[in-house]
Amino acid sequence: MRRPRLLDLFSCAGGAAMGYYQAGFEVIGVDITEQPRYPFEHHVGDALEFVADQGYEFDAIHASPPCQTYANVTAWRGNQKDHPDLLAPTRDALIATGLPWVIENVPEAPLRPDLLLCGSMFGLNVRRHRAFETSWHAFQLTSPCYHHPGLLPFEHKGERAYAHAMGCTWMTNVEGRQAVPPAYTQHIGQELLALLTTSEEAAA
Repeated sequence: MRRPRLLDLFSCAGGAAMGYYQAGFEVIGVDITEQPRYPFEHHVGDALEFVADQGYEFDAIHASPPCQTYANVTAWRGNQKDHPDLLAPTRDALIATGLPWVIENVPEAPLRPDLLLCGSMFGLNVRRHRAFETSWHAFQLTSPCYHHPGLLPFEHKGERAYAHAMGCTWMTNVEGRQAVPPAYTQHIGQELLALLTTSEEAAA
């Protein structure tokens, strides 16, 4: 059977992409910079221009626009205003496609948090909260977020261990800083795949 095609915008090194692949999608990534360790087909270019020109070729879209504008860590170490705010333009671009879509960002971002996920919900030994807004208003997991004493927080001195614990073993330490754990998008991808299947059956 043909895998549905998912466009992965602002892809970075492919943490989100791997989860969607594991859920059953063919994934194609786009990022403004070269991503030599991205595990699937990848294009270098402006994400919003790409979706405007070629978004219609896909079955669904995931986008992880830069989070530095909203991330607390940016305020601690720099100026949030020094970073582009692409969240609203990304949402508008995805809505314009008419396709099912997902936007991921930090919990501080102005997203509708249909899903607020943590590594502890998936048995991962990491504390990493990410918010997801979806076109279909996905349902929040019922499993609790449990920060047990041994759970790894993100620390630069432990980047390698943190990337491995997220399931991003192919990434460099630096790439792991921005990664979405594949378990998050595998969960979302399974729900998205069911949505697409239902839509196809209804159209048949």
